[in-house]
Amino acid sequence: MSYAHYIREIGRGAQGARDLSSDDARQLYAAILDGGVADLELGAILLAFRVKGESLDEMLGFLAAADERTQHLEMPHGRVRPIVLPSYNGARKEANLTPLLALLLQRFGVPVLVHGLLEGFGRVTTGHVFRELGIMPAVSTTQAQGMLQESGLAFVPLSALAPGMHNMLALRARLGLRNSAHSLVKMLNPFAGEAVLVAPATHPEFVDLMRNMLLGRGERAILLRGTEGEPFANPKRRPRLEYLHDGMVEVLFEAEHESLRALPNLPDGADAVMTAKWTQRVLDKQSTIPKPIANQLACLLYASGYAEDFNQAKAIVAVEANALAATNGG
Repeated sequence: MSYAHYIREIGRGAQGARDLSSDDARQLYAAILDGGVADLELGAILLAFRVKGESLDEMLGFLAAADERTQHLEMPHGRVRPIVLPSYNGARKEANLTPLLALLLQRFGVPVLVHGLLEGFGRVTTGHVFRELGIMPAVSTTQAQGMLQESGLAFVPLSALAPGMHNMLALRARLGLRNSAHSLVKMLNPFAGEAVLVAPATHPEFVDLMRNMLLGRGERAILLRGTEGEPFANPKRRPRLEYLHDGMVEVLFEAEHESLRALPNLPDGADAVMTAKWTQRVLDKQSTIPKPIANQLACLLYASGYAEDFNQAKAIVAVEANALAATNGG
């Protein structure tokens, strides 16, 4: 099959290029994910999109093709919706608190599926921290399904969840540039039901695009500016936390802009060992939960259906925080 007509449309530079329809984008990305596009044409397509930028319809088409090639999981039994945490950036400057958020949700009985990369590329991944905590990745989605049913928490690598998308991310090492897949993986929701996706935008301009995509697909999600691209709220300054559901956007917390009065209690370093030890101290109620993480936890208890309404969710988390303060003599 020739892909020259696609390249002609998208490869005329930032001013002359034209956007593909959603259906054309879906067909093109399906061929890419299936390995049907030769290296020369694939490089031209990826660079053309890099210069032109992807439209909303194109991204929706890409994501539709990715969904069709993603292993799906069944909703866990019970009334509480599972939470999906896409973890792809890892920590470079700050500690990776995605495992803490996942384990706090698990403690409340909310099922959590984390998907991401095993490779760190110099960063501390969620998988690295999980390993220090004794939590191993699932080798398949079948095993992940069993782990969800048994313990309420599973970490599945992208290579097992969506091999084609994993191959797309790997192209960064060859081309030296990101491609659409780096944004799309953060919107993979392997559940066909009412799971809640935590969608972390890496840059401010992506927040609007991701919001429009989620609304266009009718997703149930918590949208935020991720911490170094990870799906947890910045523990030093809370980002805006939006709950998308039923075609609506509900702002649960506005972003904090005031200067910090005091630094929150955080790990002394960003490496996996120190992060895991600090995470365990928080879980053992020997250290406090940073307030932005507690705020995000309340959002997720509400979105998952664990709490009947948002006020109840905030009260539940406040009780947990007060019990922690009492344990520590606060």
